[in-house]
Amino acid sequence: MKIFSQVIKPFIHLCNRFSSCKGGEEGFKVAIAGASGGIGQPLSMLMKMNPFVKELSLFDLQHTPGVAADLSHIETLCKVGPDQIYKALKDANVIIVPAGVPRKPGMTRDDLFNVNANIVKELAEAAAEVAPKALIAIITNPVNSVVPIVCEVMKKADKFDPKRIFGVTTLDIVRSNTFVAEALKINPKEVNVPVIGGHAGNTIIPLLSRSTPRVSFSDEQIIAMTKRIQNAGTEVVEAKAGAGSATLSMAYAAARFANSLMRGLRGEQNVIECSYVASDCGGASYFATPLVLGKDGVKENLGLGELNDFEKKEVEAAIPVLIENIQAGVDFVNNFK
Repeated sequence: MKIFSQVIKPFIHLCNRFSSCKGGEEGFKVAIAGASGGIGQPLSMLMKMNPFVKELSLFDLQHTPGVAADLSHIETLCKVGPDQIYKALKDANVIIVPAGVPRKPGMTRDDLFNVNANIVKELAEAAAEVAPKALIAIITNPVNSVVPIVCEVMKKADKFDPKRIFGVTTLDIVRSNTFVAEALKINPKEVNVPVIGGHAGNTIIPLLSRSTPRVSFSDEQIIAMTKRIQNAGTEVVEAKAGAGSATLSMAYAAARFANSLMRGLRGEQNVIECSYVASDCGGASYFATPLVLGKDGVKENLGLGELNDFEKKEVEAAIPVLIENIQAGVDFVNNFK
């Protein structure tokens, strides 16, 4: 019951709030690469429940048929498709990638790079071949480096479209909304905090000055809140004591982002989410900013917007880290043997 109240019930509310279609009426094919993992399984369930999804294809290196069989018993019109990588990705409208090794205590996101980079490279190569027009939402860490890997693979295949490749940073927004709501003692559904930059450590930059509703924290509170948001992933890793990293909250955040991608594909207006994309807005070649989503992915990049002095300093500190992270991804593909 606790999982239902914390994860499933809020997502049902999210779908009901934004959806006017019934399952199968105007649906999309969604493929999840990494479907049997700690994020993949709850994410697959949430996608099976989403009324925008008419076909859900799953891929992972093991246990995928069991996950698919389990999901197929859920009473929605969405059908569960094949588990082979090329068949799963073929002609998908949206591809969500939680594949890879999770972070463990003492590990940074950068420690994951050598393991996860090759996994994502192979998935990107398959997507370039069988689903070049898909919107690709990347969860695999380190996102700051993995998104450039996918883009470089697409460039080599002459299939690159910067409007269609996203690093999912939604968990940073979800956490910011939750933590601010806790401080203000209000409903987190009433809070919206844009988060820009990247998706690791000090590259995560919550724009508390642009929070809705407006907040009036002291300088000390702003610093403390910013640091908590930036280190929230480590908070979960340590709390799980070796049992993994954020899975349920990440699955919820990814489902929210995928829902917004599909709302954009349906032609809904003013669908806005923050995401880490190829960009010339932030001083690095990839940067997370608020985006207007549409039928081709990114309809408009809203940029950094107005920042206060504290936020400007946070951006300045993040840029060299992002540049280094991005270059690691680019070099991995260009130097791959």
